[in-house]
Amino acid sequence: MNAQQPLFEIDQQGRILILSPSGNMSTLELTSLDNAVHDVKQQLQSTGSRHVILDFVDTDYYGSTALGLFIKLWKYVRSVEGDMVFCNVSEHEQEILKLTHLDNLWTICPTLEDALQHLQTRLPDGI
Repeated sequence: MNAQQPLFEIDQQGRILILSPSGNMSTLELTSLDNAVHDVKQQLQSTGSRHVILDFVDTDYYGSTALGLFIKLWKYVRSVEGDMVFCNVSEHEQEILKLTHLDNLWTICPTLEDALQHLQTRLPDGI
């Protein structure tokens, strides 16, 4: 991944941040991971958002470093009493989550619309 390209495209709907990987997440470097976590935390703080959707619509694979990124983001989101949902997860990505037992941490929705609906019905706090 190009060092100058942001790791995620970030969109916002109400108090929900939608993160879409902007490229291949299979070979992330630790500095990219730390920068991405820092950028997302800043975005959450500056917008007052508490909830995150990771939308994998343009990816089909991520590596172990990306899993570390997801866990760091999840820990932060939980610390601000938010929730994190995955959507558009490929079969291969779902298999990785199942093998690592991380599929138990996050709700996995088939589409972005389903993820938004899940958060709106589950977390009725003015999203």
